[in-house]
Parts: sequence; structure tokens; C-alpha cells
Amino acid sequence: MLELEVTIPAVESGSYKIKISSGYLDSLWPQIQADFNRSNKFVVTDENVVSAGHLQKLLGQRDIPTFVISPAGETSKNINTAASIIEAMEKAYLGRDTLVVALGGGTVGDIAGFAAAVFKRGVGVVQIPTTTVAQADSAIGGKTGVDSKLSKNAFGAFRHPTAVYIDAATLTTLDDREFRAGLVESVKHALIADEEYFVFLENNLDAILERKLDVLEKTAYFNCKIKGGVVAADPTEQNKRRMLNYGHTVGHSVEQASGFALLHGEAVAIGIIAAGLIEFELGMAESDRLEKIRKIFKKLGVPVTLPPNLAKDTLINTIKRDKKAINKWPRFILIDKIGQVHCEDGQWAVEVEKELVEKVLDKLCTEKK
Repeated sequence: MLELEVTIPAVESGSYKIKISSGYLDSLWPQIQADFNRSNKFVVTDENVVSAGHLQKLLGQRDIPTFVISPAGETSKNINTAASIIEAMEKAYLGRDTLVVALGGGTVGDIAGFAAAVFKRGVGVVQIPTTTVAQADSAIGGKTGVDSKLSKNAFGAFRHPTAVYIDAATLTTLDDREFRAGLVESVKHALIADEEYFVFLENNLDAILERKLDVLEKTAYFNCKIKGGVVAADPTEQNKRRMLNYGHTVGHSVEQASGFALLHGEAVAIGIIAAGLIEFELGMAESDRLEKIRKIFKKLGVPVTLPPNLAKDTLINTIKRDKKAINKWPRFILIDKIGQVHCEDGQWAVEVEKELVEKVLDKLCTEKK
């Protein structure tokens, strides 16, 4: 037998800037051109963003090749949409010098980032998030992907952005339900990493819901600082980065089982309550912690119990397909207290018995709303 070893050099470390302000979308394109003057640009957005006027603000009268995802939302987050984007780039004669510009919410960012990751074996991507969930979470960190018919993000790749530009003013055009649901990711960040931020959210929730731009900018800054710090410590989710999935294991299952009738943030809110109930059952929860979280979620108008039409068996079956599952069952992120994730033997995701999860799902069906 002949044998040899191929040495793969470590990926060179890098960084990217996140710029946060308000009302600068209509002057942003010249900055992108200046920052990335050697790249050919290709914009990916969706029909909701076009209707809101954001694409027109960004491009003006410039003739830039663009792909508009239709319909907007999770139903288009699949491999066929990604393939259509890649084929559109090919038809525009674009190559390895392409820069994909993702203008939109989390779904747009995920699809565009995935397309950038696989087009010609990888090109750059800039994220311009226009929703609360994208500005808080999905635009930062480089996790991209599309869904299969069976589970969320079954196809995926890590593709860190080359830059992120956040214009808080884009949130003023967002549908109220989308706006409120996206704020759940902000609550999650506070729960896993920053008690001071949790207090900030409690004290400023009215101003946030009124969409006061200075408070929205501060909220984006808190979120980006928290997520950026976690991602820097674990860019490819080997361990610590898993804490960002707090509430998402049950949340993703609920989202998918609802046929995406529930928005991502609404499903994650239920998942966070589920995590809190697991913590209570394990003797980890402070006496008033879950009630504080419920109070915020009720003010946001997001659900804290399971919809009556979701069968427990369906949810358990979907949880088994979670992308983090090992031997058909995932580990869970739990918190010791607000701002501190539970770490066991150096692991940030811990084992939770299936029977306990089933018990919690039963509670989520019967608890008072």
C-alpha cells in the first residue's frame, strides 16, 4: 500500500466591519463600490424588499444585475432558489471576482450567502439586513443555508460576510408582526450573554416598539457585539457557538411543523419557553426568571405556548432531524442564569432526556396563554 499525507494550511484569520447607522441606504452604494472596487456586484433581494422601496434606494438608476426572490419568505428557502440565483450569475457572465450583495431579511441573507459560498467554489458576500431578525442575528456570523423538504438548513455552508451594513431606518417599513417576532433574537442574545442587555430591553421595550431610531441602533450594537464575540471564539460551531441556538432546537421544530405559518421568531419564542421549562425541571431556573421572559414575549405579542394543531409526535420526529443531532437526538443549550449559559465538562450543549422534552411539550400545550 502506498500512503502519503497532505497538509492543509490553516485558514488565514480575517475580520469584517459592521457599520450601524440610520437613513444611509440611499448613499451606501458608492461606499460599497469604493470598499470593493475590484469586484463585480450581483444583488440578491426579495419582492417584499422591492415593494418597500429599499432596492430603489440602494441602487437608484444604476444598472446592476439583480435576482428578486419570489415569493418572499421561508417557502423559497430551498435548493432550487439557490440554483436559480447561481444560474442568473452565470447568465450575467460573472466569475470568481463576484461580490454578492444580500439586501433583505434573514431568508434573503441565508440564501444569498449560500449561493455565494458555492458559486465558482466561493465568492464574497456583503450583508445589508433590513429586518429585526437579520440585524440582530442572521447577517452576522456566516452561517448560510437552505432547507430540504424534511428539515431546516439541511444544505449549508459557513461563508462569513466581507462587510455588514445596518441601516436601522429600514425597520420603519417592516410589517409589525415581522418586526416584533424578530426581536425574539435580541431577547435570546441577552439571555445567553448579557444581563445588562436584558435589563436594557426590559426598560426600553416601549421605545423599541415605537421604532425610535437611536434605540434601534443601540439594540443592533448590543446584538452585533454579543454575536460577533461568540462567533470570533468559535467561527464554525465546534462548541461554544452552539449557545446561539438557545431556544432553536424546539423552535425550529415548531416552525417547520407549523408549515412556516409561525414566523421564525415566534417559533423561537416558544422554544425559549421550552428551554426555560427544561431548566425548571432540572432545578436550574431562578424562581422568577421564566416569568420575566414571558412578560417580555407577551409585550412583543409572540406566542408562549404551542398552537393546538401541532402534534407532539410530529415535533419529536422533527427534533430528531435537527442538524446538530447525534444518534438521532440533539443536545440542548440551557442557561444557569440570565446572561450565563450552562457549561458541562467544557461543553456548551448538554444532554436532555427525550422523556423530559416530551413532558415539556405537554406543558407547552396545557399552560395558560
